[in-house]
Amino acid sequence: MSDTATHTKTLKLRDMVLFTVSAILLADTLAAAASVGASSVSWWLILGVLFFVPFAMICAEMGCAYPEQGGIYAWIRDAFGGRWASRATWCYWVNTAVWIPAIYILFAGVYAQMFAPDLSMAWQIGMGIVLTWIAVAMNVVTLDLGKWVPNIGAIIKVAIFVAIIVGAGFHILDSGMANPLTFETMKPDWSSSAQYIPAIIYGMLGFELVSAGSDEMKDPARDVPRAIFISGTIIIALYILGTIAVLAAIPAGEINLVEGLIDTLDLFFGGSALGSALVLGLGIGALFTFFSNGVTWAMGCNRAAAEAAQEGELPRVLGIEDAKRGTPIGAAVLMGLVSTLCLVLYGFMSGSNEDLFWSLFAFSAVIFLLPYQGMMLAFLKMRRVDADHPRPYRVPGGSGAARLAAGLCIVVLAISIFLFLYTPGAGFDWAVVGGVIVTLIIGETVIRFATKHRGTA
Repeated sequence: MSDTATHTKTLKLRDMVLFTVSAILLADTLAAAASVGASSVSWWLILGVLFFVPFAMICAEMGCAYPEQGGIYAWIRDAFGGRWASRATWCYWVNTAVWIPAIYILFAGVYAQMFAPDLSMAWQIGMGIVLTWIAVAMNVVTLDLGKWVPNIGAIIKVAIFVAIIVGAGFHILDSGMANPLTFETMKPDWSSSAQYIPAIIYGMLGFELVSAGSDEMKDPARDVPRAIFISGTIIIALYILGTIAVLAAIPAGEINLVEGLIDTLDLFFGGSALGSALVLGLGIGALFTFFSNGVTWAMGCNRAAAEAAQEGELPRVLGIEDAKRGTPIGAAVLMGLVSTLCLVLYGFMSGSNEDLFWSLFAFSAVIFLLPYQGMMLAFLKMRRVDADHPRPYRVPGGSGAARLAAGLCIVVLAISIFLFLYTPGAGFDWAVVGGVIVTLIIGETVIRFATKHRGTA
């Protein structure tokens, strides 16, 4: 880290739990999962066992054993060196820069649905750009102030999910299920659900994010595992119950990826003046959670990128920090520029906010999943070459169980990457494939420039 920057120990267990809930619990994932139909409930349970639990345990071990600023970058660097760590961090950072426009297009679509049905695509893109730069500003303030955006966002998310779940209970009693949940309908179906299964995996990632700010934690060795297991229990329960709730309200084929949340709330509560006011309040709360999603991920990813840049593995501009606050100004401003460019370019290429959302989401998701393969391999290597290192928490079951957990995660991630690129029955999405290849080539060029500039091979 820079000599002039200071990091105040501001993150307590409560903050870490709320930060993680804010990062992982996503309303857009809920809509995408429910679009699969009744079988999505089975997929949440299956993937929860095969991926969510092993992934959470691995993040808990790495986060408390190696509480280093930079999180996933530091772990891969320690295992495989700075070059591979910088490749992973480049993907991690670019994903967020591209995903932020997707989540803010979701914000604009819900805003238009609630307040301005005739709002043009151009105005929605303009709204996304403004939100992007507000998020940049939140990354530049200190964590003791900035942490309140994800903290409040997490509380509101939980309230929205609980409202949907409670509303679904009354709806089922009154009108029955829009999508019957039976053994036959809930059986996993590859033919119709393959496109959205990776979205469920995407919605399970992010436990490692809080570790990017280890320097700001009061006691990472104690609090990281606790935060992961508390937040993980909250997240998986709300995802499963929330998916059932959306399926109770809307036929799977009619769920809109952008507007499904408000459609569901309106169906449950919109029949009276009081109910409509509740929908309005929850809708405004949802808008804030979309904003907080972008802020949360930017905070973690910009800190990882800044750490890589300060070690000479990424361009120096990404490592520029505020001299007093120690916040990643360079990475945050560059992320704002890339996000703005993506919004403008995709605005010309997409016909609707749903098309734009999915295009941005699929491309960014592939880039996002790649670093996790590196993280799993780093976990396995550090278990082998640094076996005596203190680990306040270990994946239970010994070395065999640790290898099994990492192996399951690697396989599930690989399948998810493939299904974001290839849709059974439709073939490869060549725009997404091309975007991923170009991004990796740009990353390799940027990394080589940075290492050459610092005078190393």
